[in-house]
Amino acid sequence: MVFKDYYKILGFDTNKVTIDEIREAYREKAKKYHPDINVGNKHAEEIFKDVNEAYRILSNSKSRIKYDFNWLRYGKSHFKKNQNSSKSKMSIKDAILKIFFGDIRRNKKIKENNNPVYGEDIVTNIEIPIEEAFFGAKKTIKLKSAKGADVSFTFKIPAGIRNNDKIRIAGQGKKGKNGGRDGDLLVYITIKNTNKIKLVGNDFQYELTLKPYEAALGTKKTIEFLDEEINVLIPEGTSSGDSLLIKGKGYRMTNGARGNLYILTKIIMPKKLSSKEIELYKQLAKVNNLNNNSINNIN
Repeated sequence: MVFKDYYKILGFDTNKVTIDEIREAYREKAKKYHPDINVGNKHAEEIFKDVNEAYRILSNSKSRIKYDFNWLRYGKSHFKKNQNSSKSKMSIKDAILKIFFGDIRRNKKIKENNNPVYGEDIVTNIEIPIEEAFFGAKKTIKLKSAKGADVSFTFKIPAGIRNNDKIRIAGQGKKGKNGGRDGDLLVYITIKNTNKIKLVGNDFQYELTLKPYEAALGTKKTIEFLDEEINVLIPEGTSSGDSLLIKGKGYRMTNGARGNLYILTKIIMPKKLSSKEIELYKQLAKVNNLNNNSINNIN
């Protein structure tokens, strides 16, 4: 019989523990074995799964009562018996019974089928624009049920959600068996950048296009950014790819503060020039040539 000691997984030697103790033990274990901290560590990944499974069962009063009944029957003594028996070879008696009655483990499987089986989680992914991630939003998604029908789920996305964060919708996964809890629906979030705005960590990058004379002479620009207008002072002699820092206008952080906004400049040349513009550029070219010649003569 496959029986996991969820109390032992969370670090307890007894089932006489409170829900607060279970919750605290879960937080410590989950933090220690979280995949983000143990990247590529398969052993830690398996422990993390067991810790989540243990908490899911023991934090629910109904599932915990059912589990405790089996825990009292198949607890520590069960594991010790399994460990001792696994080290020894099959006895002559077991071999004779297997010849006449088949594998005894089949009978054990019948008993296992009576134990609660918890439903699997359903995992999906959605893309949301930066504005919805920043302000929060209400979303509705459609998934196919086991019978092929469309099923709608509506949920809230909290303001300031992070890339690859997940939203758990309890009990909307696959059905459990024998009284086991239904699985959950896990919705992983991907934040989609726009043509002008990119999210990089806690900071925003905003691409600001400039005309050649604006970059050369300097100017003041007003941009529409999320929920406000921001005035940006462009210094004279700005080049494409220059970065201007505006503090405190970035993405929401967990401590309530905000990251920074970086204005990245991009100079756009007109595809068509008027005759007057062509004449002015020619005059500018002459001035540049005179300046260059005077510098060369000095050298």
